[in-house]
Amino acid sequence: MEKEKSKKEKGTDDGKITFFTQLEVWKMGHKTVLDVYLITKKFPKEEIFGITSQMRRCAVSITSNISEGFGRFSYKEKIQFYAIARGSITELQNQLLISKDIGYISKSEFERIAKKTVDTHKMLQGLIKSSQKRIQGIGN
Repeated sequence: MEKEKSKKEKGTDDGKITFFTQLEVWKMGHKTVLDVYLITKKFPKEEIFGITSQMRRCAVSITSNISEGFGRFSYKEKIQFYAIARGSITELQNQLLISKDIGYISKSEFERIAKKTVDTHKMLQGLIKSSQKRIQGIGN
């Protein structure tokens, strides 16, 4: 019989999130990164240093900035990194539109991944707002 993991092993301490990988917004962003890598594998080889590279770097930037923001101590710093991640989401949305319009991805692939970016953007906006409230002393 498997021993039940302690709260510390699960990454929680009194219900608090202790690792960035527990953030729902990071999880959604990570799924987006994996999708971007999968779809860009099919892009033409001449795009390896063009849109393929841009989309991959942009997608990775989303989760990288969420994780870096999570690791910061002040809410002001957290918000700064979360805002950069939000900008990377918007940049990726533009690159997805371009990829669809030039025929590199299908309409259904575009819609599926674009929905994830919209959902991630909304979740990230909520994280930014809650961090801003903490700065203002609301919701401690």
